[in-house]
Amino acid sequence: MPSQTVLPPEPVQLCKSEQRPSSLPVGPVLATLGHHQTPTPNSTGSGHSPPSSSLTSPSHVNLSPNTVPEFSYSSSEDEFYDADEFHQSGSSPKRLIDSSGSASVLTHSSSGNSLKRPDTTESLNSSLSNGTSDADLFDSHDDRDDDAEAGSVEEHKSVIMHLLSQVRLGMDLTKVVLPTFILERRSLLEMYADFFAHPDLFVSISDQKDPKDRMVQVVKWYLSAFHAGRKGSVAKKPYNPILGEIFQCHWTLPNDTEENTELVSEGPVPWVSKNSVTFVAEQVSHHPPISAFYAECFNKKIQFNAHIWTKSKFLGMSIGVHNIGQGCVSCLDYDEHYILTFPNGYGRSILTVPWVELGGECNINCSKTGYSANIIFHTKPFYGGKKHRITAEIFSPNDKKSFCSIEGEWNGVMYAKYATGENTVFVDTKKLPIIKKKVRKLEDQNEYESRSLWKDVTFNLKIRDIDAATEAKHRLEERQRAEARERKEKEIQWETRLFHEDGECWVYDEPLLKRLGAAKH
Repeated sequence: MPSQTVLPPEPVQLCKSEQRPSSLPVGPVLATLGHHQTPTPNSTGSGHSPPSSSLTSPSHVNLSPNTVPEFSYSSSEDEFYDADEFHQSGSSPKRLIDSSGSASVLTHSSSGNSLKRPDTTESLNSSLSNGTSDADLFDSHDDRDDDAEAGSVEEHKSVIMHLLSQVRLGMDLTKVVLPTFILERRSLLEMYADFFAHPDLFVSISDQKDPKDRMVQVVKWYLSAFHAGRKGSVAKKPYNPILGEIFQCHWTLPNDTEENTELVSEGPVPWVSKNSVTFVAEQVSHHPPISAFYAECFNKKIQFNAHIWTKSKFLGMSIGVHNIGQGCVSCLDYDEHYILTFPNGYGRSILTVPWVELGGECNINCSKTGYSANIIFHTKPFYGGKKHRITAEIFSPNDKKSFCSIEGEWNGVMYAKYATGENTVFVDTKKLPIIKKKVRKLEDQNEYESRSLWKDVTFNLKIRDIDAATEAKHRLEERQRAEARERKEKEIQWETRLFHEDGECWVYDEPLLKRLGAAKH
């Protein structure tokens, strides 16, 4: 193999790294807000990007080119897809060609939803008008809540040994066939939503009156964003999203009252109130695998836009997931944009009981105020040392000495020491209540939404029918291959649904910043 940069083979003391990926990072899979580290990916998109606009996207920091791995995915679409790809004919989110040669879109609605932004509110509006309660409309159940998948993978060791026989050190894992039993019963897109498991911390950024306090609150939310993605003692891998797959959800804030019923009709989740935090994610590219996601709270005038390109490598007894990309927290009342990067993820002890750690150096910068933060996710040294350790420094503009130093464990307690001499608990993830996301019930979802798309695989994994789950996974893979071939033959370019490429970033089409700007005019 040509020489290329390889991630550290085993836990090594690094000064730099889904958030905790809630799954074993393999293939174009894991990502995390902290799941991962991120330079911006090279433009890899479909077609021309709409012109950059100050209304739609703040200027993103261009990261140095040497942060992008020297290797990349093949551009060919007919190779093996480590992700599962499509369900029965009606579930495909892709553009298909009918016998007359015209492009058509498959949706589960007989009225035919539009490809770009289907009207998903109709069934909910009718339910709401019938006096249906919130519990009837939304599913806050996390499919991992009743997880009985404790223990190790000892029973599957022969399968894993076969898997290892297919790989070599430094190998790109895109084409490796993964055993179905290591899947985590949810899509990577859903795992990214765990960045907002503490939505109250996120929206409180805009409540701070001083720019210094806002930066401290951004760091506090960021460091709290990784632990919720990991539930259970055994690391598993989420489903690799399918091109065009969408995941939508929302959170009701703890102080939200029933009087706040005005809906944010033009937002990413138009059936919830303006006081909720809403989230939408889309798989915008398959080669390379790029996920884009967006969150906002209308009443707090805050939004978050991010993209992550996952690149996994086999490291011997570990799997490394390089998370390339960046996120941007925007406080619209102050016209401030905080650009941040993500740590890398590592799946360790893959022959026994796999576990996940984060590693790498991440940064948060606000160009308007000049405040910045440097965060290091330390991987466990080979001998001794603690797991999951982080250190962070927050700097004032033009100041080389930090005014706040943070250390601790990203899935435990983190302590802050201020230049004033004050010492305090910065974040205690053990005491922070996780607010469960709310997702529309399966019968109200479009066929290309994550839980609907993967429902057969999820159900069979849940009842431990691995053969049936593998078969359902295979059907999705075959469907995606066939549709990719058809698009290629007809020279039809894939169109993203909710995001567009803007330079090296993927930006939500209708962010709060753009909608508020249009309303003013």
